Amino acid sequence: MSDPQANQFLKSILIDEDSLAAASRDQEQERQVAIFDLLDGNYFEPVESKGGPYDLKLSLVENRLAFDIAGPGVPERRHLLSLSPFRGVIKDYFMICDSYYSAIRNSSPQQIEALDMGRRGLHNEGSNLLRERLEGKVKTDLDTARRLFTLICALHWRG
Repeated sequence: MSDPQANQFLKSILIDEDSLAAASRDQEQERQVAIFDLLDGNYFEPVESKGGPYDLKLSLVENRLAFDIAGPGVPERRHLLSLSPFRGVIKDYFMICDSYYSAIRNSSPQQIEALDMGRRGLHNEGSNLLRERLEGKVKTDLDTARRLFTLICALHWRG
């Protein structure tokens, strides 16, 4: 007997280059790591899907986040999410990330750890918000939502 969730995953992810904001070296590294980790292991199940794996394209369309999903068990579909609920947490996340990257260069291990804990907390907050916003559209686990949130941050400043 096979696990029905075994084929509920993303096999590819594309970020619309026209939607990407200019990124620092640290942000670009986070983006690449998030894509690598996402493809290495994720749970992604569009509602009413008959099975994957899936291709996902992330972009900004008229100031909304677009999830374009395609795969063998789901008709191509687009889910548009308002960026408004994400703006506060993304702004705070970027602020603390800037502080964290500065601290890595000049601060004590305790200060770096404190900033990292705050950064992780905001990242979890954004990930949980994403899961709430995708409810009824796509099911994900927390790790997948965390990596997707990183990619949403990469798109945000153009919006």
